[in-house]
Amino acid sequence: MLEPDKIDYRSSGRGVSLEVPPDLTQLPGQSRYVVPTTGVSATDYAAGQAAAQAATSTGTTATNQIADVRYEHAGDERWLSVDRPADKLWGPVRDFWLDNGFLMAVDQPTVGIMETDWAENRAKIPQDFIRSTIGKVFDSLYSTGQRDQFRTRLERNAKGGTNIYITHKGMEEVYTNNRKDSTIWQPRPRDPELEAEFLRRLMVKLGISQEQAKAQVAQAEQNQARPAAARVVQLAGQSAVQIDDDFDRAWRRVGLALDRTGFSVEDRNRTQGTYFVRYVDPTLQKKEPGFFGKLFGRGTPQLPTSRYQVKVSTQGQTSTVTVLDGNGNPTADADAQRIVKVLADELK
Repeated sequence: MLEPDKIDYRSSGRGVSLEVPPDLTQLPGQSRYVVPTTGVSATDYAAGQAAAQAATSTGTTATNQIADVRYEHAGDERWLSVDRPADKLWGPVRDFWLDNGFLMAVDQPTVGIMETDWAENRAKIPQDFIRSTIGKVFDSLYSTGQRDQFRTRLERNAKGGTNIYITHKGMEEVYTNNRKDSTIWQPRPRDPELEAEFLRRLMVKLGISQEQAKAQVAQAEQNQARPAAARVVQLAGQSAVQIDDDFDRAWRRVGLALDRTGFSVEDRNRTQGTYFVRYVDPTLQKKEPGFFGKLFGRGTPQLPTSRYQVKVSTQGQTSTVTVLDGNGNPTADADAQRIVKVLADELK
């Protein structure tokens, strides 16, 4: 778990000496991410463990509940399950990001998706002697060379409550030559610890105490389960992904995989098992300079015109994920095959 003083986001890129990515527009606002550093007493921790054990369901998912908020962890998946409708949670979740120094780049309550702007974790800047003295006066001259963005998805669950998912995307600035006179921004791996930490902090926003949230997350992290295998198969001449999971688990895993990769989910129909998506091929970054300036810019990114449907169907304990065209018909085009591979790689 990340320590509170290891996270200090601010959305403003005011005065950063290195060039801000073409897509990471410098924005106003100087609010800081500050979280109280309260400890966990042995009594509180024991109480949290007892509550967690009482609420833990059988199976592969570790479930931890305090009041109507549950922290759940299964394999590489972490999310909150809240016994409230999504429309009652949208405002508090949105305020959570705004209060902690982010601005919103995507705000779509009808789809259940919000996305922050790109922000810098200032806590990563070394606190050496120069930084601690004159550095505070010229704070804007210091930069980590990294930016983070977070997507939050709210989705009604089978019990009538809401599941809340948080996924991270990262960019880093690297030199393009040995002279170190020019830089570019490129994607860096997502940080699961950041995702888990923001879920924990969101629990506090939704009414859980700091001590209870820490205890529940700690308990869940001890009960990790290995995710079911995912593999590419051929069905009627089409590539598909097969997962050894029931529908609920497969639907959740596919949704997180879409959030973590180059997809924009425009709509979804859980009853039909269908996600309606647009796909952004990450390899276009190399073929088309400035592409990420469109993809990672403020507001709604410019996306390809082709739409796809990602369909999850289940028989027994095995689910199959297929990619259809925008009209729901089978398609074997190159992009569809690429989507299958991306999903398979993420679900493994």
